[in-house]
Amino acid sequence: MDFEQQFLSLLGIVEGLQRRVFQLEEENKILTRGQKQLLEWAELNQQDNICFQDNAAYELRDTLERPDWGYFPKILDGPAAIEEIVGNRNSFARFGDGEFAAIAGRIRHRFQTELDGKLQKRLKEVLQSERPGLLLGIADNYGSLEKYTEQTRREIRRYLSPKVRREHLELLDPGRTYYDAYVTRPYVMYNDNQTEAPRKRFGNLKRIWEGRDCIFVEGSMTGLGVGNDLFANAGSIRRIIGPAENAFSRYQQILEACLRQKKDVLFLLALGPTATILAYDLYQAGYQAVDIGHVDLEYEWFLRGEGHRVPVEGKYNNEIGEEQQISPIEDRIYRSQVIADFSW
Repeated sequence: MDFEQQFLSLLGIVEGLQRRVFQLEEENKILTRGQKQLLEWAELNQQDNICFQDNAAYELRDTLERPDWGYFPKILDGPAAIEEIVGNRNSFARFGDGEFAAIAGRIRHRFQTELDGKLQKRLKEVLQSERPGLLLGIADNYGSLEKYTEQTRREIRRYLSPKVRREHLELLDPGRTYYDAYVTRPYVMYNDNQTEAPRKRFGNLKRIWEGRDCIFVEGSMTGLGVGNDLFANAGSIRRIIGPAENAFSRYQQILEACLRQKKDVLFLLALGPTATILAYDLYQAGYQAVDIGHVDLEYEWFLRGEGHRVPVEGKYNNEIGEEQQISPIEDRIYRSQVIADFSW
């Protein structure tokens, strides 16, 4: 290769490098402009957030004081409900997501797997009844969720959509005082569940049946108090057993068995939406009846101390999605307490 060809080859290499340098300079300018824009956007976003925080309290207050629609139900806390139940021997009927779903014509939990028009009508009747000795419990979900665990907050927010909230508020009475339905769930939902607070809540709850002659009306796989000391302070225990699911199908037989009991007994009910109606009908008949729902499972979780729901061997739990293989309860004391069985 002669000198001229070498020169031209080097010249071509230099020109290629110059073009590449120019291209890199242009790309760098673009990246610099993009980075500058991102920094400007981040700064503006930060300023917007600061301004939002400064004004949010006033904006939210105005929205709450002058809402287009809606209200906060008046809900007294669990201790207030317990004082009414113990001090005045009032009855207690609870409405949770399952009961509201049944009223709306939907199925939400396994303990009620069939739509039932009569169940729907009766639940609505109880919810809108005006009985001075019957406390109505609804979940304290409608405002601040600060007292609950992060998991509980997520569950409530996923459930309580604007559509569901409206359904609830259209059924409830803004002028009425309700009581916290979570009084019978003293443990797993609360952000203080790793402190002594749940033990104190359970201690207060146990006052309801302390020294009382109790009749449990429960599902066939519930086993209230079996294997634990939750009801150790009760005066006596007898049991009326209903189906684990769709208990309302045997409602008349269950109610008639209850009405054959003495008026001074305390009925403790754990039978899904059927318990809500039964508490109302027993109150109407002159009995004291308290819907205690999942209290036994809550106590089992409390004893395990893990801070969340876990399967409990031998006990039915409609809130755990996995399939449960549960055998009939064979505990000798439990079997001796059964005075009527409509689980078949």
